[in-house]
Amino acid sequence: MARGYFGATTVGIKCSNGVVLASERRMSYGGYILSKRIKKVFKITDKLAVAFAGLFADMQALARFLKAEVKFYELTASKPMNVKSVAKILSIILYSQKYMPYLSETLVGGIDNEGSHLFILDPLGSVIEDVYAAIGTGAPIAIGIIESLYKKEIDLDDGKKLAYRAVKAAIERDAASGDGIDLVSISEKGIFEEFKPLA
Repeated sequence: MARGYFGATTVGIKCSNGVVLASERRMSYGGYILSKRIKKVFKITDKLAVAFAGLFADMQALARFLKAEVKFYELTASKPMNVKSVAKILSIILYSQKYMPYLSETLVGGIDNEGSHLFILDPLGSVIEDVYAAIGTGAPIAIGIIESLYKKEIDLDDGKKLAYRAVKAAIERDAASGDGIDLVSISEKGIFEEFKPLA
């Protein structure tokens, strides 16, 4: 599947005390910028979020499906779902559409009783757990920044700075990315969302 479908730059970084997800806000199609206000990071629970690169309608649909599935589980089981299980549910949703796949790449980040986790999913539902990731058309640039500066015990504050720096570097070189950066940090205290315009 052509990477041109996944216009965006979205990154995830696992930290010692949580997870950071970040993405820029541009929505483009071919050579046109359709919007400069598209949010690509979605809160699912108080300690879990997903971030996407791809078609915006597919991002919205997947976020809604996932939020409903997780809410249903939590109501019936009377306990929160762990991050790995959320990633597996999303994997099943994606694989069920393998003949007409959602045109999106996904990061699932969150914190549970086993610590912080970051999962990467492709459009067919393959699941990989890692400590950092970048998806979308700007991924090759963003991952280079992260790989050169990532440290195993990075904390949330430094993780946010690194995520911002990686997405900003990609925006400067990728025409499909731009218009500010959404940063979402997830810790034991919950989810903190912020928007940073480009300096």
